[in-house]
Amino acid sequence: MTVTQKESGPQGSDDEGDMPGAGDPAYTPSPRRLERERHRRARARRATAIAALSTLVTGVVLYLVVVSAPGWPRTKETFFNAHYAREALPKVLEGLWLNVRLLLVCGVAVLVLGMLIAVARTLRGPVFFPLRALAAAYTDFFRGLPLIINLMIVVLGVPALRLQGVTVDPVWLGGTALTLTYSAYVAEVFRAGIESVHPSQRAAARSLGLSNRQALRYVVLPQAVRRQVPPLLNDLVSLQKDTGLVSIGGAIDAVRAADIIVGRSLNYTPYIVAGLVFVALTLPMTRFTDWVTARMDRRRTQGGTT
Repeated sequence: MTVTQKESGPQGSDDEGDMPGAGDPAYTPSPRRLERERHRRARARRATAIAALSTLVTGVVLYLVVVSAPGWPRTKETFFNAHYAREALPKVLEGLWLNVRLLLVCGVAVLVLGMLIAVARTLRGPVFFPLRALAAAYTDFFRGLPLIINLMIVVLGVPALRLQGVTVDPVWLGGTALTLTYSAYVAEVFRAGIESVHPSQRAAARSLGLSNRQALRYVVLPQAVRRQVPPLLNDLVSLQKDTGLVSIGGAIDAVRAADIIVGRSLNYTPYIVAGLVFVALTLPMTRFTDWVTARMDRRRTQGGTT
């Protein structure tokens, strides 16, 4: 009976470390378990081989479809010219540093402003109604306003006012527009996290002698932020890409650097180079977001804290 229990093991166990007695030096897997592990590894290798083959076939078919198109030679010369790619790459990378700095500064500003707006929307009591109304109006307005229009209004409209002491630098104005728009989205993410914390958590904190502000700071917000990490990272990925829109105000970022070369050469390869550079910049954050999401899902299904 004991042997049967060892052979069966926990349901759904995929790792050998999950086997009963696997950490015991005297433990010897039964032939049945060894056969099951060999079958699992063979099935995994077969699935990998099928996926690789299907990917290769799909890639070959797409390549043949593209290169056999009547306009491919002209398209190749216009969008995939090696000479203009080599010319554009240093300029695009130089402009990309501006995009990275905008991401760092705007990212911090968006998180701080978004948190303040979310807290304002969740304040209780009739005395805070004007603050809640203003926060709700802010999120509704900037979530509904297209980002490109917001950028044009701020970048082009603020200098036209000729206000004393207000900068007309397109980088600062573009960063301000990005912060205004993305803080509205992030505020809703934070608010969803705050409202997902069960009211009993706040009540328990209050019963221990904490004030409403202390309960929010030490009990509610830590849980809310931890639960909303994946959507917050997704918003930062989107912000990372949208920093390229500050070029509409004349800031020399990666997109504007490519646009200058395109205007001079009438060849669109620099746009492809700028796009690939942004993809390369975004991929690490995207993969990190996927890893964090999968890790939190595993902890949730295993009954861990979320």
